Order: sequence, then structure tokens, then C-alpha cells
Amino acid sequence: MSEKANALEQISNAVQGYDEATIFSAVKAGLSMNIEPGEIIEKGIAKGLRIVGEKFERGEAFLVDLISAAEPAQKAVRQILEPEFKKTNGMKTLGQVVIGTVHGDIHSIGKNIVSSMFFAAGFQVRDLGEDVPAEKFASTASEAKAAIVGASALLTTTIECQKEIVESLKACGVRDKVKTMFGGAPCTPEWVREIGGDAYAMNAMEAVKVAKQLLGIKD
Repeated sequence: MSEKANALEQISNAVQGYDEATIFSAVKAGLSMNIEPGEIIEKGIAKGLRIVGEKFERGEAFLVDLISAAEPAQKAVRQILEPEFKKTNGMKTLGQVVIGTVHGDIHSIGKNIVSSMFFAAGFQVRDLGEDVPAEKFASTASEAKAAIVGASALLTTTIECQKEIVESLKACGVRDKVKTMFGGAPCTPEWVREIGGDAYAMNAMEAVKVAKQLLGIKD
């Protein structure tokens, strides 16, 4: 194994080990070797996240493992690699995804995992966070020329906001330009059809598969 390949493997292993300090150290070591930020993400961080996600899908890892891998990995990208991207033209992407938890809802764990899996699959992700108004989803999608808008609702009292997102996208004139994906405990495929959405996803791994299907992307 070459020195470069070994460095990328160490980054992937660090992500799978869930230790923030080790991830940061491995990423910085990769940059010191002049490995491109995009390659560090694609062949290091994203590879590690995919492996953890696949283990979760097979029942070999737990939800806490996904969270433990995703959070420090996202932090490394934001704090170390994004500044490097600003010095270049960035990296290739499958498309822009705008994601968030709907207005009135502050649950974040599921949304964060979905966000990480989209990133690991090669999408550019604009995470709006929690308690996001429908108008914010729509305006960001329009501004970012997003391919997909994804919104999570974890409460029966907030699920109506998913319907408002579809309506806001129409009001902004971009509904026909963006695919919508919805999920969360009270959300169902029937509900998504009722509100005029495009797809439902039960979990993070399914979300990635569904997104690729919506955009006609083949693995």
C-alpha cells in the first residue's frame, strides 16, 4: 500500500473508531501530504461513514455508532476541509440537497445521520438544522438550485409543516425543479402522496437509495 493510500485508510479507520481527536489528526496528516481535500472526503471520511452505515444496515452496528461516527466526521469537514475547498473549485457532487427538521420540532439525531449519509454518498448537503420554517426550505432550495429537499418531522403536531414545504416550493416557483423527500416517526408513504411529495424514506440508508432513484443516478 502506498503512503497516500495508507493515509486515506487511516482516515477511514479513524472515522470508524469514533474518536474526534484521531479523526482530526488523520485529516491534518493527509493535508500535510498534499492529498486533495476532495480525495480525503471521498476516499477517507465518506468511506468510513459508508462502512459504519452498511454495518448498521446489516444489524452489526447500532444507532449510537452512526451518531458517534457522523458527528466528529462532519466537524472535521466543516472545520478543517471546507476552508481548504474555498481555496479551490471544490469537489464533484451528485447534486445539492437541502435538509432540515421542520418548524416546531427540535429533534436532530435522525436528520444528522441522514445528512451524513447523503454526504458520504457524494451529495453536497445544505443542513438547515432544526425548527426550520417551510419558507426557509423553499428559499434555500431556490438559492442553492437544489436537486432535493428533505424534511424530517418527529412529532404528530409538526408533520403538517411537511405539507407547507411543498406549498412554499410552489409559491417560490421551484416545485417542478426540485424533488421532495420526507421522513420521521409520524410520516408514512401515504402521507407523502397526500401532500404531493415525491418520496418517503424510512431511514438514512434508504434515503440515499431513494434520492438516487429520484435523480436517475445509477450506482
